[in-house]
Amino acid sequence: MAVPASKDELLTAIRTEYARLRADLDRVPPDSARDLALPGHVKGTMMSPADLLAYLIGWNEQVLTWHDRRAAGLPDELPAADFGWSDLGALAQRFYRDHEGEPWAALRARLDEAEQRIEALVLSRSEEELYGTPWYRTWTMGRMISLNTASPYRNARGRIRRWLRTL
Repeated sequence: MAVPASKDELLTAIRTEYARLRADLDRVPPDSARDLALPGHVKGTMMSPADLLAYLIGWNEQVLTWHDRRAAGLPDELPAADFGWSDLGALAQRFYRDHEGEPWAALRARLDEAEQRIEALVLSRSEEELYGTPWYRTWTMGRMISLNTASPYRNARGRIRRWLRTL
């Protein structure tokens, strides 16, 4: 799928990639959800399917936090408070820890909720707000949303599908 360049394309990308991911997540045996079976987001580490969901939840909720902070007139904390862009591996591991005790079904529900909130965010914005001007450095709001939703959904789906073929 091409990089979204409009509000409609962004919504389509988010919805399509998420629906495809959900279909593959439905095939994950819940009793294997905590198995360290996938390459982690830090070189040389392993993660579980549940960790992968925690990662997606973390990024979806981080996108929402960015927008909540801006709406409240607070300064940006991108990618996250106490993390720089060179610390993404550590941020991924924090996302895993944040959700390490949550059951598979609860993670699925939380990711569904976060994705719906992302859709609502996109729907609430105009084409101009999403793609008309830079939102963070040279990136538009729409591109930043895509980079942290539709793109990771596609990547996660590939990871899950590769692992499911080994079962």
